Amino acid sequence: MNSNASPADLRPQGGLSYVKGTQVPPLLDVTIPALLQAAAQRFPDRTAAVFYSHDVIWSWAEFARKVDAFAFGMSKLGLKKGDRVGMWGPNSPEWLVTQFATARLGLVLVNINPAYRLSELEFALNKVGCRAIVTAEQFKSSNYVAMLRELAPELSSRTSGSSTSEKLPHLEFVIKTGNDPEPGMLRFGDLNGSPDAKDIAALDALTAELHPDDAINIQFTSGTTGSPKGATLTHRNIVNNGHFTVAAMAFTPDDRLCIAVPLYHCFGMVMGVLGCVSTGARMVFPGEGFDPRVTLDTIANERCTALYGVPSMFAAMLDVANFSSYDLKSLRTGVMAGAPCPVELMKRVNSEMHMSEVTICYGMTETSPVSFQSAIDDPLERRVSTVGRVHPHVEVKIVDSDGDTVPVGVAGEICTRGYSVMLGYWDDDKRTRESVKDGWMHTGDLGVIDEEGFARIVGRLKDMVIRGGENIYPREVEEFLIKNPKIREVQVFGVPDGHFGEELCAFIVCREGQSADEDEIRAFCKDKISHYKVPKYIRFRQELPMTATGKAQKFKMREEMIAELGLTTEQRSL
Repeated sequence: MNSNASPADLRPQGGLSYVKGTQVPPLLDVTIPALLQAAAQRFPDRTAAVFYSHDVIWSWAEFARKVDAFAFGMSKLGLKKGDRVGMWGPNSPEWLVTQFATARLGLVLVNINPAYRLSELEFALNKVGCRAIVTAEQFKSSNYVAMLRELAPELSSRTSGSSTSEKLPHLEFVIKTGNDPEPGMLRFGDLNGSPDAKDIAALDALTAELHPDDAINIQFTSGTTGSPKGATLTHRNIVNNGHFTVAAMAFTPDDRLCIAVPLYHCFGMVMGVLGCVSTGARMVFPGEGFDPRVTLDTIANERCTALYGVPSMFAAMLDVANFSSYDLKSLRTGVMAGAPCPVELMKRVNSEMHMSEVTICYGMTETSPVSFQSAIDDPLERRVSTVGRVHPHVEVKIVDSDGDTVPVGVAGEICTRGYSVMLGYWDDDKRTRESVKDGWMHTGDLGVIDEEGFARIVGRLKDMVIRGGENIYPREVEEFLIKNPKIREVQVFGVPDGHFGEELCAFIVCREGQSADEDEIRAFCKDKISHYKVPKYIRFRQELPMTATGKAQKFKMREEMIAELGLTTEQRSL
């Protein structure tokens, strides 16, 4: 993955689980606006972005002009460096423009999950003190305008930028996409002014005052534990992480990346968007949300060379009835991340989707996000059993419960240090200190590093189930069960038990046209895994509770089973 590093350079030294990425090439020492300016100057007439379902195509020069127009409009509102601006909605041209327009002014972009409901939205906006929010009108079952009015009924009777609301005391401006006027709200299009040379010079002056180490983005953790925190990231954090992610796939200006993952998440806006801007590669957005057919159609018609997604997205595309009718021969690489990749799925992605150079990534929002990535020429077995080797300019160690680095091959908590570690959690010094110690981000993930420097993720510290004194990593059981040809998705977690302390439960989604029962699954496990690793409770579902980025929300599954079984959480300690 690192063109300037030999495999030997990335191996652990001294028999301990510590690895350090190459230090060449050097880190990019630029801000996000400077990154876009460089691309627009190098490739003014080349296509920068395609929004397939919106019928929008921008050159790099056009894209830069749209960013300047919106940044100019926001500056006229009095928004200034350091102010927080929320972005709430699905993938759209407005989302992309907002990402760079806020950066142009030094405003801190706050990514709001499109699936948030009232309490979550209220928490996020107030936690970081958003002065403004850019919002879509609606998406799927979410009517964003209606939810904002419910939280802030004062909007209807006030002038934008005047008195604030009781529940959202910091919020002064609501900027909505679409053309329909709404009392108390501004329309996105109305803020797109026509800055003259003098105005552009003023914007340039503001941009010149920015520093790569300034906070520029707040991303809330995905909420797999039900407790989101606002990870605060800098230009340096996310510019470099996007750059090194696409460098591992040998991106050039001729590449065309299909970004089917959400922009509100670092997968889309960092690994996707900033990676493309750093190389001049084309950004291709299929639609507002993931649709397997639309994504396949986009890839075929736009001749995409790369594709991002979580394993379940790739599985859904391969399951499309007329999959073979789509011409995907232009594809060569991409990223599959967010969850373990079953070996059979990887084989099909390699052969049927022509992605022979697809890579696997591991990281977390708090580390910008990527810390490990497989190489485009790693053997198939390495790409399904590991998450690759350490990224450039990043250090990783595996530690035990005492904080000591464990020997190679021994499981422990993954800790990351380097440019990619966040500034901290916004307005939460306590949880920042708990997570970042002496510059090391304690991920909460359990991993193993082998003698070649490849890392495997074996679970979450908090996911580990203790059954009758036996430590069980749910991920190990999941990786076994997914080998069953009838199973498409599976999640394993612990539920309280009065005798053993905890018991295992498995939620299973079968492949299309397949069915199974509990006895069949237990028979599949018999004599193949230890008896105590066989789930006591097995439930079949049409779908599993997931975050918008495809991460399983095990806390919701656990709550569901506790309710079904009539258990109490107190039984956990018995």
